[in-house]
Amino acid sequence: MNIPRPSKIRLVIVGATGMVGGYVLRYALEQPAIGSVTAIVRRNLGISHPKLKEVLHRDFDDCSALAEVLTGQDAAVFCLGVYTGAVSDAELRKITVDYTVEFARVLRGSSPEAAFSFLSGSGADPTGQSRMAFARYKGEAEKVLLAAGFPHVYIFRPAYIYPVEPRKEPNFTYRLLRWIYPVFRTLFPNQVIRADDLARAMVDVVVLGTPEGPIFENRDIRAVVQSPSGIDQAKGRI
Repeated sequence: MNIPRPSKIRLVIVGATGMVGGYVLRYALEQPAIGSVTAIVRRNLGISHPKLKEVLHRDFDDCSALAEVLTGQDAAVFCLGVYTGAVSDAELRKITVDYTVEFARVLRGSSPEAAFSFLSGSGADPTGQSRMAFARYKGEAEKVLLAAGFPHVYIFRPAYIYPVEPRKEPNFTYRLLRWIYPVFRTLFPNQVIRADDLARAMVDVVVLGTPEGPIFENRDIRAVVQSPSGIDQAKGRI
Protein backbone atom coordinates (compact mmCIF):
# COMPACT_ATOMS: atom_id res chain seq x y z
CA MET A 1 0.00 0.00 0.00
CA ASN A 2 2.75 2.44 0.90
CA ILE A 3 4.96 4.25 -1.60
CA PRO A 4 8.67 4.35 -0.58
CA ARG A 5 9.84 7.60 1.02
CA PRO A 6 13.21 8.76 2.41
CA SER A 7 13.99 7.72 6.00
CA LYS A 8 13.47 11.30 7.24
CA ILE A 9 10.83 13.28 5.43
CA ARG A 10 11.37 16.94 4.60
CA LEU A 11 7.92 18.51 4.74
CA VAL A 12 6.71 21.95 3.66
CA ILE A 13 3.53 23.45 5.12
CA VAL A 14 1.70 26.46 3.68
CA GLY A 15 -1.06 27.96 5.83
CA ALA A 16 0.29 26.90 9.22
CA THR A 17 -1.29 29.91 10.94
CA GLY A 18 -4.78 28.74 9.96
CA MET A 19 -7.02 26.30 11.80
CA VAL A 20 -6.23 23.12 9.85
CA GLY A 21 -2.68 24.21 9.04
CA GLY A 22 -1.98 24.75 12.72
CA TYR A 23 -2.91 21.16 13.48
CA VAL A 24 -0.86 19.99 10.48
CA LEU A 25 2.16 21.78 11.93
CA ARG A 26 1.73 20.39 15.43
CA TYR A 27 1.19 16.84 14.21
CA ALA A 28 4.15 16.98 11.81
CA LEU A 29 6.53 18.26 14.48
CA GLU A 30 5.58 15.34 16.73
CA GLN A 31 6.42 12.67 14.15
CA PRO A 32 9.93 11.12 14.35
CA ALA A 33 9.59 10.06 10.69
CA ILE A 34 9.53 13.74 9.68
CA GLY A 35 13.03 15.15 9.91
CA SER A 36 12.33 18.78 9.05
CA VAL A 37 9.31 21.04 8.71
CA THR A 38 9.47 24.24 6.67
CA ALA A 39 6.50 26.52 7.34
CA ILE A 40 5.88 29.18 4.69
CA VAL A 41 3.91 31.87 6.51
CA ARG A 42 2.70 35.43 6.07
CA ARG A 43 3.00 36.20 9.79
CA ASN A 44 5.14 34.79 12.58
CA LEU A 45 4.08 31.53 14.19
CA GLY A 46 5.41 32.50 17.59
CA ILE A 47 6.79 29.04 18.33
CA SER A 48 10.17 27.35 18.08
CA HIS A 49 11.11 23.72 17.56
CA PRO A 50 14.36 21.97 16.56
CA LYS A 51 12.74 20.62 13.39
CA LEU A 52 10.98 23.83 12.41
CA LYS A 53 12.18 26.37 9.87
CA GLU A 54 9.90 29.38 9.57
CA VAL A 55 10.01 31.34 6.31
CA LEU A 56 8.14 34.64 6.04
CA HIS A 57 6.69 35.19 2.59
CA ARG A 58 3.87 37.70 2.24
CA ASP A 59 3.47 37.94 -1.54
CA PHE A 60 2.03 34.69 -2.89
CA ASP A 61 1.44 36.38 -6.23
CA ASP A 62 5.11 35.57 -6.84
CA CYS A 63 6.80 32.66 -5.07
CA SER A 64 10.02 32.79 -7.08
CA ALA A 65 11.95 33.88 -3.98
CA LEU A 66 11.08 30.54 -2.38
CA ALA A 67 12.90 28.46 -4.99
CA GLU A 68 15.94 27.80 -2.81
CA VAL A 69 13.89 27.13 0.32
CA LEU A 70 11.75 24.61 -1.56
CA THR A 71 14.70 22.72 -3.02
CA GLY A 72 15.11 19.15 -1.79
CA GLN A 73 11.68 18.81 -0.19
CA ASP A 74 9.85 15.47 -0.13
CA ALA A 75 6.28 16.59 0.46
CA ALA A 76 4.06 19.63 0.87
CA VAL A 77 0.77 20.23 2.66
CA PHE A 78 -1.06 23.28 1.31
CA CYS A 79 -3.76 24.69 3.62
CA LEU A 80 -3.77 28.35 2.65
CA GLY A 81 -7.30 29.65 2.12
CA VAL A 82 -10.02 32.07 3.12
CA TYR A 83 -13.71 31.81 4.02
CA THR A 84 -16.30 32.69 1.39
CA GLY A 85 -17.74 36.11 2.16
CA ALA A 86 -14.66 37.26 4.03
CA VAL A 87 -13.18 38.85 0.89
CA SER A 88 -14.32 39.99 -2.54
CA ASP A 89 -14.87 37.46 -5.32
CA ALA A 90 -11.68 38.57 -7.06
CA GLU A 91 -9.67 38.16 -3.87
CA LEU A 92 -11.28 34.77 -3.21
CA ARG A 93 -10.17 33.52 -6.61
CA LYS A 94 -6.68 34.97 -6.19
CA ILE A 95 -6.14 33.24 -2.84
CA THR A 96 -7.83 29.97 -3.82
CA VAL A 97 -6.47 29.54 -7.34
CA ASP A 98 -3.61 31.91 -8.13
CA TYR A 99 -1.71 31.46 -4.86
CA THR A 100 -2.01 27.68 -5.08
CA VAL A 101 -0.89 27.52 -8.69
CA GLU A 102 2.05 29.88 -8.15
CA PHE A 103 3.33 27.98 -5.13
CA ALA A 104 2.96 24.66 -6.95
CA ARG A 105 4.90 26.06 -9.92
CA VAL A 106 7.91 26.91 -7.79
CA LEU A 107 7.75 23.72 -5.73
CA ARG A 108 7.57 21.60 -8.87
CA GLY A 109 10.62 23.36 -10.29
CA SER A 110 12.63 23.05 -7.07
CA SER A 111 11.51 19.59 -5.89
CA PRO A 112 10.03 17.72 -8.87
CA GLU A 113 9.65 14.48 -6.89
CA ALA A 114 7.69 16.05 -4.03
CA ALA A 115 4.21 14.83 -3.17
CA PHE A 116 1.47 17.45 -2.77
CA SER A 117 -1.45 17.41 -0.31
CA PHE A 118 -4.09 20.07 -1.00
CA LEU A 119 -6.94 21.29 1.23
CA SER A 120 -9.90 21.69 -1.10
CA GLY A 121 -13.56 21.43 -0.03
CA SER A 122 -16.71 19.41 -0.43
CA GLY A 123 -18.46 20.21 -3.69
CA ALA A 124 -15.32 21.38 -5.49
CA ASP A 125 -16.11 21.39 -9.21
CA PRO A 126 -13.23 21.05 -11.71
CA THR A 127 -15.72 21.47 -14.58
CA GLY A 128 -16.38 25.07 -13.57
CA GLN A 129 -20.15 24.63 -13.83
CA SER A 130 -21.04 25.14 -10.16
CA ARG A 131 -22.98 28.24 -9.20
CA MET A 132 -20.87 28.51 -6.06
CA ALA A 133 -17.68 30.52 -6.54
CA PHE A 134 -15.88 28.56 -3.83
CA ALA A 135 -16.64 25.27 -5.59
CA ARG A 136 -15.52 26.58 -8.98
CA TYR A 137 -12.28 28.04 -7.67
CA LYS A 138 -11.34 25.02 -5.58
CA GLY A 139 -12.11 22.83 -8.58
CA GLU A 140 -9.96 25.00 -10.81
CA ALA A 141 -7.04 24.74 -8.39
CA GLU A 142 -7.49 20.96 -8.19
CA LYS A 143 -7.43 20.63 -11.96
CA VAL A 144 -4.18 22.56 -12.27
CA LEU A 145 -2.49 20.62 -9.47
CA LEU A 146 -3.44 17.26 -10.95
CA ALA A 147 -1.92 18.31 -14.28
CA ALA A 148 1.20 19.95 -12.81
CA GLY A 149 3.39 16.87 -13.06
CA PHE A 150 3.86 16.00 -9.39
CA PRO A 151 4.33 12.24 -8.92
CA HIS A 152 1.61 12.20 -6.27
CA VAL A 153 -1.17 14.73 -5.62
CA TYR A 154 -3.76 14.21 -2.90
CA ILE A 155 -6.92 16.34 -2.89
CA PHE A 156 -8.86 16.60 0.36
CA ARG A 157 -12.52 17.64 0.19
CA PRO A 158 -13.83 17.91 3.75
CA ALA A 159 -17.41 18.91 4.47
CA TYR A 160 -17.93 20.75 7.77
CA ILE A 161 -14.63 21.02 9.64
CA TYR A 162 -15.19 21.02 13.40
CA PRO A 163 -12.71 23.48 14.98
CA VAL A 164 -12.15 21.35 18.17
CA GLU A 165 -10.71 24.31 20.09
CA PRO A 166 -12.85 27.39 20.87
CA ARG A 167 -12.47 30.21 18.36
CA LYS A 168 -14.33 33.20 16.96
CA GLU A 169 -16.49 31.71 14.21
CA PRO A 170 -16.39 33.55 10.86
CA ASN A 171 -20.18 33.76 10.42
CA PHE A 172 -23.58 32.67 11.77
CA THR A 173 -23.62 29.40 9.81
CA TYR A 174 -20.39 28.26 11.42
CA ARG A 175 -21.64 29.32 14.87
CA LEU A 176 -24.78 27.24 14.30
CA LEU A 177 -22.87 24.22 13.01
CA ARG A 178 -20.58 24.30 16.02
CA TRP A 179 -23.56 24.43 18.36
CA ILE A 180 -25.37 21.47 16.73
CA TYR A 181 -22.18 19.51 15.99
CA PRO A 182 -22.82 16.63 18.46
CA VAL A 183 -26.21 15.88 16.86
CA PHE A 184 -25.01 16.59 13.33
CA ARG A 185 -22.07 14.21 13.79
CA THR A 186 -24.40 11.44 14.96
CA LEU A 187 -26.94 11.87 12.17
CA PHE A 188 -24.56 12.69 9.32
CA PRO A 189 -21.10 11.32 10.20
CA ASN A 190 -19.84 11.64 6.63
CA GLN A 191 -20.62 15.35 6.56
CA VAL A 192 -18.28 16.36 9.38
CA ILE A 193 -14.60 15.96 10.24
CA ARG A 194 -12.57 17.23 13.18
CA ALA A 195 -9.87 19.74 12.23
CA ASP A 196 -7.16 17.72 13.97
CA ASP A 197 -8.27 14.49 12.26
CA LEU A 198 -8.25 16.20 8.86
CA ALA A 199 -4.75 17.52 9.51
CA ARG A 200 -3.49 14.09 10.52
CA ALA A 201 -4.94 12.50 7.40
CA MET A 202 -3.36 15.11 5.14
CA VAL A 203 0.07 14.49 6.66
CA ASP A 204 -0.21 10.70 6.86
CA VAL A 205 -1.23 10.34 3.22
CA VAL A 206 1.43 12.65 1.80
CA VAL A 207 4.20 11.17 3.97
CA LEU A 208 3.34 7.48 3.69
CA GLY A 209 1.98 7.55 0.16
CA THR A 210 -1.00 5.51 -0.99
CA PRO A 211 -2.41 4.23 -4.30
CA GLU A 212 -5.80 5.52 -3.17
CA GLY A 213 -7.17 8.88 -4.20
CA PRO A 214 -6.24 11.28 -5.63
CA ILE A 215 -9.56 12.66 -4.41
CA PHE A 216 -10.48 12.16 -0.75
CA GLU A 217 -14.07 13.09 -0.02
CA ASN A 218 -15.19 13.47 3.60
CA ARG A 219 -16.05 9.76 3.86
CA ASP A 220 -12.57 8.85 2.57
CA ILE A 221 -10.88 11.21 5.02
CA ARG A 222 -12.70 9.53 7.90
CA ALA A 223 -11.52 6.15 6.60
CA VAL A 224 -7.90 7.37 6.58
CA VAL A 225 -8.26 8.62 10.15
CA GLN A 226 -9.71 5.29 11.29
CA SER A 227 -7.05 3.27 9.48
CA PRO A 228 -4.29 1.68 11.61
CA SER A 229 -1.66 2.65 9.01
CA GLY A 230 -0.78 6.12 10.31
CA ILE A 231 2.78 7.35 10.67
CA ASP A 232 3.14 6.02 14.20
CA GLN A 233 2.11 2.50 13.13
CA ALA A 234 4.11 2.56 9.90
CA LYS A 235 7.52 3.88 11.01
CA GLY A 236 9.24 0.67 10.03
CA ARG A 237 7.88 0.81 6.49
CA ILE A 238 8.82 4.41 5.66
